[in-house]
Amino acid sequence: MATYRAKDFDASLFAGASCAFGVFDGVHAGHRFIIGEAVRKARELGARAVVVTFDRDPDEVFAAGELRKLMSNEQRLQALCELEGVDDVVALAFTRDFAALEPEAFLERAFGDAHVPAALFVGRDFRFGARASGDVGVLERWGARHGMLVAPHDLLELDGAPVTATRIRGLLQEGAVGQAARLLGAPYRMAGVVQPGRGEGRDMGFRTANLHVPDELRALGDGVYAAYAHVGGVRYKAAVSVGVSPTFEGVALANVEAHILDFSGDLYGDVVELEFMSWLRPMMTFATLEDLISTVNGNIAWVRENL
Repeated sequence: MATYRAKDFDASLFAGASCAFGVFDGVHAGHRFIIGEAVRKARELGARAVVVTFDRDPDEVFAAGELRKLMSNEQRLQALCELEGVDDVVALAFTRDFAALEPEAFLERAFGDAHVPAALFVGRDFRFGARASGDVGVLERWGARHGMLVAPHDLLELDGAPVTATRIRGLLQEGAVGQAARLLGAPYRMAGVVQPGRGEGRDMGFRTANLHVPDELRALGDGVYAAYAHVGGVRYKAAVSVGVSPTFEGVALANVEAHILDFSGDLYGDVVELEFMSWLRPMMTFATLEDLISTVNGNIAWVRENL
């Protein structure tokens, strides 16, 4: 596993390294392609392969109210550290002052004159510095003066369109978890701490683990899904409701509820990670309690038989 370097890292590790630079939300197939190219170059040079990113998503600073991230910052950094061939992951401290630097000053702050990488791999749409005015052209001119190869890559395409975090978020909002998984390279995951719930599930014969997931980490559209729940290192089948059912609007205490099949025990305070496999149905209003129970039991049966 790669070594994680926080904001107070020793910048000398950049010297002669092959680096991939980006935010990398979701660490999706397109990101892994660019990072893989940096790793390949590192092996060719006999150098270290370094992923350069930020300690937070820039949108947390500039568009916090609109943000829907595919991963928490901790999950993103952990996923980058686990990529094959990566030696170091460096998280630059992202602040308004850093972002306001003119592009060349931004690069000087990031790398300095004395520790310039041998090669830098980015997406062709990479932007940086004040007003996002830095682009690949600026990067290439700066690299030429400092003896650094800049390798911009077109976005990886799958199914006729570029793989981007924005595209994946759109698919997840539609509940298209299978298509999103193809672009991510793995099923979409969401995690939360289990909290006490309303208790109706127990009364109706299907207990649920109630998770409150912050809005910025809930990229998935409302609905009911077939999923796997990871609890204490064990994977269980689960039927998961995302969002607040109209039946319980105004009294709901959680926005993600998971019925974990064949599990018994107290999960309060524990982290449960959900791995979404299939969309089952939208949120619904039920005429009677019996209709609700019948529908939920049908969802649970589908999960048991099909996952």
